[in-house]
Amino acid sequence: MQLWVTEYQTPSMGLSVKTTDMLLLEKSEFQQVAVVQTIQFGKMLLLDGIIQTTETDEFVYHEMITQIALNAHPDPKKVLIIGGGDGGALREVVGHPAVEEGTMVEIDGLVVDASKKFFPHHSEGFDNPKARLIIDDGIQYVKDKQKAFDIMIVDSTDPIGPAVELFSENFYSDAANSLNDDGMLVVQSESPFFNADIIKNVYKKISASFPIVKLYLANVPTYPGGLWSFTVGSKKYDPAEINNPRPKFEPFKYYSEEMHKSSFVLPPFVKNIIS
Repeated sequence: MQLWVTEYQTPSMGLSVKTTDMLLLEKSEFQQVAVVQTIQFGKMLLLDGIIQTTETDEFVYHEMITQIALNAHPDPKKVLIIGGGDGGALREVVGHPAVEEGTMVEIDGLVVDASKKFFPHHSEGFDNPKARLIIDDGIQYVKDKQKAFDIMIVDSTDPIGPAVELFSENFYSDAANSLNDDGMLVVQSESPFFNADIIKNVYKKISASFPIVKLYLANVPTYPGGLWSFTVGSKKYDPAEINNPRPKFEPFKYYSEEMHKSSFVLPPFVKNIIS
């Protein structure tokens, strides 16, 4: 029997992948957590039936949601990740030589446990001495912080369920308050093809708390439309410029000095979304 998993990415479009095994299917307090073995993408993590990450293409998303700000900020000592339970973003953060502490606040401990068991490359950062894992509500965690971080990365699910508030103007204001005077905020802001309204709203709301706001793009095959957007708010530095250069940009698979700069070059239809 051929077993397929389908994520209905819009009401009229889905991405189907052929699977060979269901490795995990559990319900947490917040969501259904599933891990399947696929032929095309290796192991795949789904939350409430929505693809979050795979072994094959995870490097694009995790490198691009982290390395832009990590290399645009000249001294990113303390970094906060909201969400990101699979650990991929944390792996990138604590791997940066300038980072002294990477704190990850994830609401669902089951996601972390699943990643540690089934995605060892994603989750290797949990064992780094610079890593700090907190199982808690990131929205409430940020409210209590004042000028505590150099960079905040919001590695959230889509704006449904517990992630809705992570796309609010109040949250972005709290995020700005928790950042130092030269801090940066990076969020994943969905698909330019299917979520133009979300991109437009995120850009506008972040602009209310940050003087510099820019959108950049990356290609993630398993995300709706394949083209994915990230929005960065900065208090001081231009996120399109590299202010913290490394001696070399290996061992990245997607991110590079050239990709850093070119990711901010937007097609006209994407420019129109935020104009």
